[in-house]
Amino acid sequence: MKLLEDWGWSPTWWKGDRGEYWFIGQVLLLLLFVLIPTQRFFPYSDIAFGLKIVLWTGAGLLWVCGALLLLIGLLELGQSLTPLPYPRRDGKLVEDGIYGIVRHPLYSGLILLTLAWVVFSLSWSHFLCAIALAVLLNAKATQEEQWLLEKYSGYARYQQRVKKFIPGLY
Repeated sequence: MKLLEDWGWSPTWWKGDRGEYWFIGQVLLLLLFVLIPTQRFFPYSDIAFGLKIVLWTGAGLLWVCGALLLLIGLLELGQSLTPLPYPRRDGKLVEDGIYGIVRHPLYSGLILLTLAWVVFSLSWSHFLCAIALAVLLNAKATQEEQWLLEKYSGYARYQQRVKKFIPGLY
């Protein structure tokens, strides 16, 4: 219970005042992603060996980038970490390190990790789930940024300087 309170969960969490439903939706989509059966776009036996190597290399690169974004983002966020989009009372705005490259490296990392599996498995069922997760995380980040704008006076300048998910693009 103490950990949940430290992370910002309120005793009335079911009201969703701090974005609890965004987190619950995120967890449910990630569970679905793990549990959903693989439905391939086409059989692996139809793919030339050279193309398999390209796909597996691409999947590996996506996985490494996603894992690094997630790990570094977790470490650099430190005591400000919360699974909720609502900022912690004692949280500090982190604008440097990986957060100087993208504003939401944890979300970017999750998206890249799911896309790595999609590329590796060529699963359209996982592709649809990954798209749903990306849409949900984008909406969660939008809500989170509204609360961050209210809490931190320098957040608007940070938004102008650093892209949301993809450096230089979005």
